[in-house]
Amino acid sequence: MRTQVAIIGAGPSGLLLSQILHNAGIDSVILERKSLDYVLGRIRAGVLEQGLVDMLDAAGVGARMHREGLVHDGTELCFNGTRHRIDFKELTGKTVMVYGQTEVTRDLVDARRAADAKLVYEAEDVELHDFDGDSPWVTYRKDGVEHRIDCDFIAGCDGYHGVSRASAPQSVLKTFERVYPFGWLGILSETPPVSEELIYARHERGFALCSMRSHVLSRYYVQVPLDDKVEAWSDERFWDELRRRIDQKAADTIVMGPSIEKTIAPLRSFVAEPMKFGRMFLVGDAAHIVPPTGAKGLNLAASDVHYLSEALIAHYGSGEGELIERYSENALRRIWKAERFSWWMTNLMHTFPDASGFDGRMQVAELDYVTSSKTGAAALAENYVGLPY
Repeated sequence: MRTQVAIIGAGPSGLLLSQILHNAGIDSVILERKSLDYVLGRIRAGVLEQGLVDMLDAAGVGARMHREGLVHDGTELCFNGTRHRIDFKELTGKTVMVYGQTEVTRDLVDARRAADAKLVYEAEDVELHDFDGDSPWVTYRKDGVEHRIDCDFIAGCDGYHGVSRASAPQSVLKTFERVYPFGWLGILSETPPVSEELIYARHERGFALCSMRSHVLSRYYVQVPLDDKVEAWSDERFWDELRRRIDQKAADTIVMGPSIEKTIAPLRSFVAEPMKFGRMFLVGDAAHIVPPTGAKGLNLAASDVHYLSEALIAHYGSGEGELIERYSENALRRIWKAERFSWWMTNLMHTFPDASGFDGRMQVAELDYVTSSKTGAAALAENYVGLPY
């Protein structure tokens, strides 16, 4: 098979890149090692920056998002038992959209299928070849048959454990990582959210987050030690702990119900540099991971897609190659700023095992400043709604 761009990974970043390239008349093939049902069954959060909302609209896949998504003009920070609202719209003129990552993926799959796109699911033993030269190629096995794709470029959108970053020359690749000493225990329940906007709570017992997927589906999290087990947390224990960590009004009015999903997710910050190796590019989780506190994971993947699609469209349109050469530099500049914000939010809201009384007072002082200063609130809001591309 011959294509212009071989895309490894059919998550939202790979699908969005393929959709944008298709709209620009650029051919692509997507290889995914999992099944479609598995991909659509992956439950992920979904707080979309204004920039990603605009990208989905421009790609022609935003209609259902606008019908079913929830526009949030702000968020609430809770500390010392009191909630304080950060008004995104007033401070920045922008908003965020609560719309599940699974739904974004489903919309993109529908659009790609409607365009008769080349999507290969359950592609095994994917290998990337000769991307350091002018004629890269990809091999994979499907139903026991070996296949080869010749291409101009390879986009590695296959996540943290994918083959793309593993294929990069290790003598050139540099990685930076911070592993946090706690995780998030999260539940999904078919109950109305306790608040119209997200509540981020800092408490001596640990962080808590009140979020939602829709008007009838709620997502709640509490900070737990890394060695905790899901089996140790009954629904009753979870609800009791969550109610201890949020303000009294929320604790009194929260609608509790049986969990339909319960997981513990570790938190880490990770960046790989560079993100370009000849004609192979790393995109999204293949190059970076952020703790979920700042709601940046999917949004950072989208910003990579922005820079890469812009570069490829320029290359095929006018032959201009500067944006391709600068892809890694441009993407990493925004990535590190989002990593900083996610790191800051994580340090601000969580209880660390080795924290002193001084550290706790500094957290409260910082929260007091952010919620009482328009300048401080604006800085948080600007980062939360998304820095410009």
